[in-house]
Amino acid sequence: MKILLICTVLAVSPFVSAQTAVTQIDAATVQHEPPQQFVIEVEVPAPIGEVWRVFTTSDGLSTWLTPNATVDLRRGGEWTARFPGGSTGGGTIVSYVPEREIVLSAMAPTQFPHVRAERTRAVFQFEPRGNSTVVRLTQSGWKSGTEWTSAYGYLVAGNAQLMATLHARFVSGPIDWKKVFGESAAPSK
Repeated sequence: MKILLICTVLAVSPFVSAQTAVTQIDAATVQHEPPQQFVIEVEVPAPIGEVWRVFTTSDGLSTWLTPNATVDLRRGGEWTARFPGGSTGGGTIVSYVPEREIVLSAMAPTQFPHVRAERTRAVFQFEPRGNSTVVRLTQSGWKSGTEWTSAYGYLVAGNAQLMATLHARFVSGPIDWKKVFGESAAPSK
């Protein structure tokens, strides 16, 4: 049985207060196997061109996701977040249609080595809605097994946070990484 789970992200990070993300989950299998995909959607209060720019450029991504992000917007290019402390997230760009869609071969965090090696597919779609933009993430390619199930749960929450942080970027402005992480978090470009 399919259910629609509304995840309200409250204080998901030091710089995000609240945002609602919508996730589709197959409740019958979530305890034993991850569903085939999850969907998280957020309406961002900015025109599509601005949202696309902060999502698909290194400088733009560094204003909301992490101080040291890299985007090489081309097929086979990287879309990578380098977080203070050494962890990385993101993936390899499979394809993109400007201001409509970017598809990544997404890597899971290092604590899920098999999922990280095998990757999932993350499709970010951008749709104008008046002066706002709807950003929809559909992440698919989940397999069975304990590690896959754990990674699924982790990434549902983590990607809901990612989408909430994107929304907060346009509500509160770019993140001042020095205030969040100290002087060592300044971009190393």
